[in-house]
Amino acid sequence: MSGTYVHGYHPRENERLQDQAGTLVDLLHTDTAYPAGSMVLEVGCGVGAQTVTLAQRSPDARFTSVDISADSVAEARRRVDQAELGNVEFLQADIFALPFKAESFDHAFVCFVLEHLSRPVEALTILRGLLKPGGTITIIEGDHGSTYFFPDSRDAHAAIQCLVQKQREAGGNALIGRQLYPLMVEARFDAVRVSPRMVYVDSSRPDLVDGFTRKTFTAMIEGIRESAIAAELIEPESFDAGVQDLHRTTEAGGVFCYTFFKGVGEKSRPDRHAER
Repeated sequence: MSGTYVHGYHPRENERLQDQAGTLVDLLHTDTAYPAGSMVLEVGCGVGAQTVTLAQRSPDARFTSVDISADSVAEARRRVDQAELGNVEFLQADIFALPFKAESFDHAFVCFVLEHLSRPVEALTILRGLLKPGGTITIIEGDHGSTYFFPDSRDAHAAIQCLVQKQREAGGNALIGRQLYPLMVEARFDAVRVSPRMVYVDSSRPDLVDGFTRKTFTAMIEGIRESAIAAELIEPESFDAGVQDLHRTTEAGGVFCYTFFKGVGEKSRPDRHAER
């Protein structure tokens, strides 16, 4: 896979992904469901943070979930087994070398994957080829440039920018959410529609304060401290002050906002008139 998972594969990252998935289920997945008998390809399933929700919400669909990391696939399989779900099969595979025949799936689902790829349009084009005519793709990506908060903090913005820079250097794009529409159109999907999904957090929502601001976003920034400092992207004092200020937004009077983008597109059926 072209691109590096900048957050790493250590156990704390697995916990962060689970916190994120559990907190955002309704926001991201309330309108994601697949008909009975559908064959659905989930690419970049990671540790199964989204897989369990997908399989539970569409119990009569069949999911094939793939990831490039063998350890992640093993953890995802464990979580699915723990949830006693029988409609998911797992496979270790690279998105650029998927071992499936053309037009094998009714639907495809991609969540927090394109941000780590240097060739996202190529990946989407591959997935389009695996869809049957009339099939759909659902893509969810974040955009770190959409982050704003109160009290505002120059150090916090600088710490977030370190992650944006590191992801860019690794071949990815932490600002990709805003590009979903043109990327999907370039990959020749039709009827593309993108909707923003804002996470708004204040002290009246303690579930989001803990599950998203503290355990998802701020934990993600904290996770790059050593590598950002080693790369001389920021001074240790500034980074630590930025993280402290992000934690300040979780206290009384604090506010935190972040926007995800959800795109849905179709692979059109052949135009009969065009074939004549």
